[in-house]
This record gives sequence, structure tokens and C-alpha cells, in this order.
Amino acid sequence: MSYVRRIVRTPVGELFTIERPAGFTTWHIKKLFQKPEDYKALMFMVKDQRVEPNYEPYAKAEREFGEDAIFRAALGATPLHEIMISWMGVETFAVEWAERRDEIEKLYQAMVEKRREVYPIVAQSPALHSNYGGNETGSVMGRERFEKYVLPNYLEAAEVMHQHGKFVGAHLDGLNKVWAEIVAKSNLDYVEAFTPAPDSDMSMADAFRAWPGKLLWIHFPSSVQLARHEVIAETARQIIRASAPDHRLVIGITENIPEDRWQQNLLTISRVINEEGVYPLR
Repeated sequence: MSYVRRIVRTPVGELFTIERPAGFTTWHIKKLFQKPEDYKALMFMVKDQRVEPNYEPYAKAEREFGEDAIFRAALGATPLHEIMISWMGVETFAVEWAERRDEIEKLYQAMVEKRREVYPIVAQSPALHSNYGGNETGSVMGRERFEKYVLPNYLEAAEVMHQHGKFVGAHLDGLNKVWAEIVAKSNLDYVEAFTPAPDSDMSMADAFRAWPGKLLWIHFPSSVQLARHEVIAETARQIIRASAPDHRLVIGITENIPEDRWQQNLLTISRVINEEGVYPLR
């Protein structure tokens, strides 16, 4: 069993992570933040970052793939989500939020300022659209924190992206009912990885009703991937019909499909799209 240790050395302290690779994923054994003294090193790390454009790899990939693929940029995680999930973990974050919220908020603000350097670089890139953050779920981030610490970042990023004719969305694949109207207030162009019921607390109809004018770039529900192909086909059919008469919809898959099912499942979904996804929708 192999482990990977990464060390960040700063003039005000040393940080490290320990990870264990596990196939297509990674187990995070030790997070970057481990004790209150680590705030100083994290703050230095954030402020010391340099943000520079590097457009050529993206342009090269587009040239090589041509019309066989559409590429998307990424603005990274929203600041509080990165602190909570990537650097602390939920349990440690809960303790720190209760005992040293002022330290988290200072770190959050430094990250917001650094993200502002990223927005124009992505907006001026060859990419036509970019995701910003995601993997939020109501039971963890909570409505109040989402509105205060996530929404303002969406608003700022989208304003810059729109100035350059670019689109921005978020990977909201969790429980979204608690903040559905907050997402509606945002200027996000699309909601990516939205997963309809039965795998979440919102149906396709709920989402289209809550977010008029936003494109839904959905994740086909994982629970259905193990069903009979007739059920998979009917689920795809109902998803498409829910978008009638003129809602915007992209059907995607953002999670793993069982190895023995992916070929036939994708063929089934594609067949229904070809049959039902003809405008105007019936």
C-alpha cells in the first residue's frame, strides 16, 4: 500500500498532506490544515500564489480533437468550499467555525481577492464556458453560508465572464432545494451535474420551475444505471419531455457507470435522445 506525502514550506510554518491513491480516486488521510497554528502558513500560501495565463495547452487540445469534443475551463472551487472540504474536512471545519470563525473569514477574504485575479484570465481565454465550484450540498454548506459566502463569488465571476461573452456555471449535484431560489438569483448561465430525483430532492420539473432561463446540464441519475434497460429508456424519455416546450437541457453523466453496464446504458440513452430530442419537443 503506497502513500503520497506533499509538503508546503513557508516562512511562517510547514503544511503537509498524506494521501493514498485508490484506483480512480484518492483517500485523504491527512488534510492540509491540522492545527490552529496552520492559519498563518495557509494565509501565506494563498497570498504568495501567482496567477498567470497558459492558453496554449487548451488551444492545442481543441485543435487536436476538432468537433469530437467540447472543452471547458475551471475557475476552481469557491473559497469557503476549498477551506471546508479540501483543506480541513467537514468535522474539523465545524470545530473551527465554532471556535475560530474570524480566522476562517480572514482566510476566506484573502482567497476571494486571489480568485479575482483568476476571473479575467479565464474570461479572456479560448474557453467559451467555465465551471466555478460545486459539489455543494445543503446539509453541509447550509443555506446561510451558501448565500453569504458562495453566491457573491458567482456574481463577481459571472460579471467578468459575461463582459467577454463567456458563460459560467456550477457543478451543483447535491441537495439543492434549500437554496434553489438563491441559485435563481445568481447570474449563472447553467447548472451542471444537476441530478434529478430519485437521487436528489428536486425533480426536473422543480429545477426548470426554480431556474427559468438557466440551462440544465444534468447528470443522468446513477440509481437508474442498474435498472432494466426499459427503465433507463423511460427515465431518459421523461427527462427530455420535462424540458418541453422550450427549456434548455444537456444530458450528461458525471459519475462512474458500472463496468458491465456502460456500453449498453449509453446506447439506450443515446437512442432515446435521437428519438425524443427533436425540436419542437412533443
